[in-house]
Amino acid sequence: MISIDAKKQIDVWIAKYPKDRQSSAVMQALKIVQAENENRLSSDTIQAVADYLDMPGIAAQEVATFYENYNHKKVGKHVIRFCHNISCMLNGADDLIKHLENKLGVKTGEITADGLISVKKVECLGACVGAPMFQINDEYSENLTSDKIDQIVDNLK
Repeated sequence: MISIDAKKQIDVWIAKYPKDRQSSAVMQALKIVQAENENRLSSDTIQAVADYLDMPGIAAQEVATFYENYNHKKVGKHVIRFCHNISCMLNGADDLIKHLENKLGVKTGEITADGLISVKKVECLGACVGAPMFQINDEYSENLTSDKIDQIVDNLK
């Protein structure tokens, strides 16, 4: 269930923690395994990570369901996580999310017909100074406007 390559990557993270603390690498391990499984985690893949890290399955499940950067259903090639916390909301996130949905022809939680882009509304991405903002895959885009969103999304296609 976890490839040899993924295990090698996870082992690099395990080595960063004290002996018998391999479970500390759970967040990176989940990220690595998610990347190899169509960018999503199933109960089986989460359990495989728990087994590899010698930790209780429920503990890995808690991490995988608490943080919004883990996907549990099919997502597009590019995942747009639009921050909807207070700073972003006060700076126009609601209107910008509507603009993005209209541009893509999908609602939050859906995937474009071509499978390229999915949109998620998330609680916080920790970049309040650049509000409103979103994250696409691992890159942040801050101080968003409708025009800036159009440019960024057009470049994804």
